[in-house]
Amino acid sequence: MRLVAGRTRIFTAAVASAGALLVLPGAPAHADPAGAIIATTAAPDGFRGLPNGTIIDYWTTRSNGEPVKASGALFVPSGPAPAGGWPIMAYDHGTSGMGPGCGGQTDTSKLSRPKEDQVIQYFVNKGFAVVAPDYLGLGRFDTGPHPYLEISTEAGSTIDLVKAARAANPALGRTWAVTGFSQGGQAALGTAHLQASALPDLDFRGTIAVDPESDLEKITPFVGPWVPEIPGQAGTAVNGFVVSMLAGLRATHPEVDVDSYLTPRGKQVVDDSQSLCFVDIMKVVDGMGIGDMLSRPLNTPEFQAAMSDYMEVPVNGYDAPILLLLNATDTTVPSPLHAALAAQFAVNRVDFQTVVGTGSHTQLNSQMWDAIGAFSDRILATPAK
Repeated sequence: MRLVAGRTRIFTAAVASAGALLVLPGAPAHADPAGAIIATTAAPDGFRGLPNGTIIDYWTTRSNGEPVKASGALFVPSGPAPAGGWPIMAYDHGTSGMGPGCGGQTDTSKLSRPKEDQVIQYFVNKGFAVVAPDYLGLGRFDTGPHPYLEISTEAGSTIDLVKAARAANPALGRTWAVTGFSQGGQAALGTAHLQASALPDLDFRGTIAVDPESDLEKITPFVGPWVPEIPGQAGTAVNGFVVSMLAGLRATHPEVDVDSYLTPRGKQVVDDSQSLCFVDIMKVVDGMGIGDMLSRPLNTPEFQAAMSDYMEVPVNGYDAPILLLLNATDTTVPSPLHAALAAQFAVNRVDFQTVVGTGSHTQLNSQMWDAIGAFSDRILATPAK
């Protein structure tokens, strides 16, 4: 898969020799590899409803290998660490926007996000140190529009935060896993696929993916100016997802010339959205349809190749178990896409289990929470390798 090959080349270049200077065209030269700490700051007591929070600024890379600053949060349980250090649970968040401050994981000035906080608190209270990346472009640095659904940089920012967090706090152990919701579910699967080559010295135990984005790139050949407006808030949200994806693809794949697929109105909404959080993106795209944005179909070979490189979820090559929590009544990531992902995992003999619910997107029922509990209990009960 391109995901592993591309990031492996980046990591190899970054650590080719001790103290080597990574110099890429158009990139600022510096000697710090991906995962190196820029700064750490103690979070206010009670941030995300927890003590012992730390904000970590660190280096990661864009998909072209350019070094770039990113941010994330670390939460550690109270008390002494167990033998071998705290096991780590990486938390990958769902769709939140395109600009600085939208990731929400390090912004101590805003109200908490109750559903996210519940998940983070759950794992900390079970005895995990939780690391939560903002993702590239969504945190404390204005580094251009977030490449929405670009799986390589989602995975890279997660893995690089694990590196930075372990350097910042020696009480963190080698054992780790990843959990993600929606966009974060896609990010978690990308992280699981990449970790073997990017962090071979750690002990990766598995992935929990809740209603992950997958296979959307297979739908885009059927998208064009003929797509009508979808009424209501659901349609507005879909418009926001599409605009965010187009903005991210435009920033990372200039060779595709995304603007050539857009109407003047479409180009304007992409321009206007690329620094906004998702709630404001929905205001920009309200009252229009996908067809209003597009001047021609998205079915060209060039566009499709870029889409696959940008966002395709790997369906083989995993070396640890996966727990898929899927809602059959999900309309945000339509449930047939969930079924397609599970079928591809089965065909490729991926080690996974599925719990299916009938809630809304990323809603967890009691059976799903029980599965999360059993999955994480096995991680805690098995000694580090």
